[in-house]
Amino acid sequence: MPVLASHRKPRTRVRTTTPAVGFTTAALASVTLLSTQSATAAPTEPKPSVEEVQKKVDDLYRQAGTATQQYNKAKTASAQQRSRVDSLLEAAAKRADKLNETRRELGHYAAAQYRGGAIAPTATFFLADDPQAYFDQDQLMARMTAQQQKAVGDFRTQQNEAAAKRVEATKSLETLTESQATLRSSKQQVQNKLAEARTLLSKLTAEEKARLAELERKKEAEAERKAEELARQQAAAAKAKAEADRAAVKEASAGEADSGTGTGTDTGSGSGYASKADKVLSFARAQIGKPYVWGATGPSSYDCSGLTQAAWKAAGVDLPRTTWDQVKVGTRVATADLQPGDLVFFYDDISHVGIYKGDGMMIHAPKPGANVREESIYSMPIYGSVRPA
Repeated sequence: MPVLASHRKPRTRVRTTTPAVGFTTAALASVTLLSTQSATAAPTEPKPSVEEVQKKVDDLYRQAGTATQQYNKAKTASAQQRSRVDSLLEAAAKRADKLNETRRELGHYAAAQYRGGAIAPTATFFLADDPQAYFDQDQLMARMTAQQQKAVGDFRTQQNEAAAKRVEATKSLETLTESQATLRSSKQQVQNKLAEARTLLSKLTAEEKARLAELERKKEAEAERKAEELARQQAAAAKAKAEADRAAVKEASAGEADSGTGTGTDTGSGSGYASKADKVLSFARAQIGKPYVWGATGPSSYDCSGLTQAAWKAAGVDLPRTTWDQVKVGTRVATADLQPGDLVFFYDDISHVGIYKGDGMMIHAPKPGANVREESIYSMPIYGSVRPA
């Protein structure tokens, strides 16, 4: 028995040390795993430079401008479709009234025949579950008076017209629902882009914001330099034209003196446009300082195409709502040939527009957070220009 007891103690000691070894192994494994995870974890994305932030923010504002035009287009389509639906529903209601009136007239015929002693075919028609099928029975029409036949014919016509209007109204309601869905989607896109831009700007330090402001000043200075160069070119071109006109008038006057004839009139073909342009610019100047608000058309705030639309409306010209439609109105003109009142469009997607005021400058509603102001047309990449009237 003692021999057996001496063999049990070592076995007991082995059992007490095993958990300690297991715990140490697990701890080492955990440390190794954490170290491996730390070593293989994705590196933190480097903070963008101020120049990169500027480029990204500018791009986000441009994308927001595009989404704003999509919103404006959807809003216009939705309003037009709502008007159409209302008209169709009103027309369907009028058709239903006429149908009921004819139905009552047919009922009077049926009642009169009933009082005469029997239910005549007219009454059978009116009381039938399927009056349409009964129309195919020639004997009914043969036994009706001309007035009754006309009433039945009117009933059939009005019944078909009322059904057609109901179908048309239903389809228009579906289109309206689609337009409203697009409107909501465009609105969300604008809000998302602007929120992203605000987030980027909010992460800049005071030093970085100062650096960004300096970059913006340099950008504005370069745009103004280009505007001044355009102004010099336009002034030179205008001077050359004036001299040529004077020479032409002098030559014509000499010819008239020799022949003893002459009208002595000057049509001033550009005076009509100049008069409208004066009204456009007078309106636009009065809006300077008012905030840009996407989707706004005045009078307290504007987006870019809302301002151009309102300004030209002040001159008696109705422009469509979006930049994409405004660029199709009027005559295309080269940048070198711009005149006050012309519309200048920007970016490849035509998502911005301003009103040319002369000397390479424009009045426009720039972007969220900014007010209507005068600025060089070279502050953004030019797409093209039009003369609306």
